[in-house]
Amino acid sequence: MKIAADHHFTELPAGASGSAAAEFCSTKQAASIIGVSHRTIQLWVESGILQAWKTAGGHRRITMQSVGRLVEQRRQALAPAAGADAPPQPAAPSRKKVLVIDDDPMLLRLYELEMSGWGLPFDLIKAQNGFEALIKIGEAKPDLLITDLSMPGMDGFRMIRTLRLDPGHAGMAIIVVSGLDRGTVSSMGLPTDIPFFSKPVPFAGLREAIERVLSPALTGAMEH
Repeated sequence: MKIAADHHFTELPAGASGSAAAEFCSTKQAASIIGVSHRTIQLWVESGILQAWKTAGGHRRITMQSVGRLVEQRRQALAPAAGADAPPQPAAPSRKKVLVIDDDPMLLRLYELEMSGWGLPFDLIKAQNGFEALIKIGEAKPDLLITDLSMPGMDGFRMIRTLRLDPGHAGMAIIVVSGLDRGTVSSMGLPTDIPFFSKPVPFAGLREAIERVLSPALTGAMEH
């Protein structure tokens, strides 16, 4: 079997049936099991979050093992909220969602503390690497990503390329905050339309960039 490196799937072994076939499911079945859209499943397959195989007819067959692993990860992520006395209230329709991605937990906490004091109408979501970020993008559909570039697993460059190649996410707003210098980042192919900031995080400049990116939405939300 030859793995297609760019798409993380290969040809399903001929004659797979019975118990062997039960080890795989279709993209539609995976979407139903995990509770996300069919397009989100396709994105997760393309990015390697879900391991999939390709039949001779060109249909994806996803391993149940990778589906089960993702279901368990989601269960653990939601576990802290399970014991709450009251169910969490959904965000107001006018509020935006900003996803911050960095592999340093202390820096993520600093983002949270600093940005929560700005009084801007957006909710902050956090992720520690590109794989986790893609999962949360599929679930939360954020309006803006603020991401580091040097992270374990799927780094920021690869995550941005994955999103830009996907029609459903190609227009998503992105801001980069990295410990790499601007020249290195440019030489590694960061798209020129993405605002770039060097660490340590210049929060004043970052706030201005966020307001520019989300200005129509933020202005409308603050008027209500």
